[in-house]
Amino acid sequence: MATVTLKGNEIHTLGNLPSTGSKAPVFTLAKNDLSSASLSDFAGKKVVLNIFPSVDTGTCAQSVRQFNQEAAELENTVVLCISKDLPFAQARFCGAEGIDNVIMLSDFRDGSFGQAYGLTFSDGPLAPLHSRSVVVIDESGKVIYTEQVGETVDEPNYKAALEALADA
Repeated sequence: MATVTLKGNEIHTLGNLPSTGSKAPVFTLAKNDLSSASLSDFAGKKVVLNIFPSVDTGTCAQSVRQFNQEAAELENTVVLCISKDLPFAQARFCGAEGIDNVIMLSDFRDGSFGQAYGLTFSDGPLAPLHSRSVVVIDESGKVIYTEQVGETVDEPNYKAALEALADA
């Protein structure tokens, strides 16, 4: 179990992020058209998982915008933005914002992604949404970087995630 805060108040997750050097847990999530996408769909590419509670909050929306901007410059890399938002809400946001360099995915069906990655909130006002986190996976499916943001309203360390990509 990890402990983070929401506006200074402690909240907890069901577990911990996968450790650096471990094999990334497999997942299947819903795309905006309600079809499915799995981690295996991106085999041979570097993968950035930008995980957040809801695209309908300012910080979460900014993380999608920032990674969308950065993703345009990355080679052999895909950025997956993951929340429990309904795919329709994700599609509406991307359409309104002109977001087209990232792939939005939803864990709304069964929450198995949040459980496998240990980042589902187990208590507090955001339970059972996901803790703001970034996981970077190399071309072989190995976790090479993780960050669970300590204060949920703060943005992730974009620079550190992108540097992990460059070092891979």
